[in-house]
Amino acid sequence: MLRRRALLLGALAWGGPAAALPARRLVFPRDHGSHPDLRTEWWYLTGQARTGRAADRLWGFQITFFRTRVEATQGLRSAFAARQLIFAHAALTDLQGHHQLHDQRIARAGFGIAQTAEDDTNIHLRDWSLVRRPSSAPGHSRYDIRAQADGFALELSCTSTQPLLLQGEAGLSRKGPDASQASYYYSQPQLAVAGAIALGEHRMAVATGRAWLDHEWSEALMAPDAVGWDWIGMNLDDGTALTAFQLRREDGSALWAGGSWRPAGIPGAQSFGPDAVRFTPLRRWRSPGSGALYPVDWQVDTPAGRFSVQALLDAQELDSRGSTGAIYWEGLSLLRDAAGRELGRGYLEMTGYAQRLRLG
Repeated sequence: MLRRRALLLGALAWGGPAAALPARRLVFPRDHGSHPDLRTEWWYLTGQARTGRAADRLWGFQITFFRTRVEATQGLRSAFAARQLIFAHAALTDLQGHHQLHDQRIARAGFGIAQTAEDDTNIHLRDWSLVRRPSSAPGHSRYDIRAQADGFALELSCTSTQPLLLQGEAGLSRKGPDASQASYYYSQPQLAVAGAIALGEHRMAVATGRAWLDHEWSEALMAPDAVGWDWIGMNLDDGTALTAFQLRREDGSALWAGGSWRPAGIPGAQSFGPDAVRFTPLRRWRSPGSGALYPVDWQVDTPAGRFSVQALLDAQELDSRGSTGAIYWEGLSLLRDAAGRELGRGYLEMTGYAQRLRLG
């Protein structure tokens, strides 16, 4: 564990201030792949699945792969130098059992242990993997997930039902007041889920499900006075996709915000400006593990309307101090409109409540 922590600290020793990312056209399938010249990157796939003959048992799942460029080792000639580190988190939320399981991995890239291909999404970290394959529709994808974790397993295929959603301005998403605080960012909402999940030795076929993938890469994502963020990615039942996020200061005020809204059948998305999104906490839950106090119910105001976001299980905190070093909350949640009508489900992620999030 000490060796892992030493590698992590080396990875997070950035090599000086970052320049602003240039606006550019994202090119696929190349930009589905890794971008090792930039400091940090992740592929983040979350979803819900139903199992059982009547599709009456609801689960939440997530798997995230991170790549971090280790600046201090880039000039070393040794084949053993840890130039890139690969991390992964996986979780399974059992709504019926009111319980969440999670696991994590970390390794340096290379030696057949960990890899992120540059030409497409093809990530392997020991016995966990995320691989993209073209699907039948032009430009669409199928993401195959394999993760044999502690107490659970994910064997899932998540297939496009809609085109890519480019976040921000044609895929360049601002994350702070300085132009250098930005990322290249696209989403694949409304993925159809098939395959199986396992809880212990009990393997269950997925009857139906919906998932969401985010792929984001950056040189400097967060402003110096940001401590963390709140983010939602919601698949509405009518096919609409909603994204909203805010980056917070230590006093809880919003430093920056954004998001998007894309109704089904519409090729482009409405992008939200930094002053057009507001997160208001409605109810909080204190973690017995970390002591952090998380807003697990929110009111989210956007140009597309006012929504409420409600955690389907309060206890969805992930302790990843054995890999990325962070403690954060990430879980399946319900989306309602201002009148209280259920619109869909998706994931809420909250960072920086247990401790300041450090990406660099």
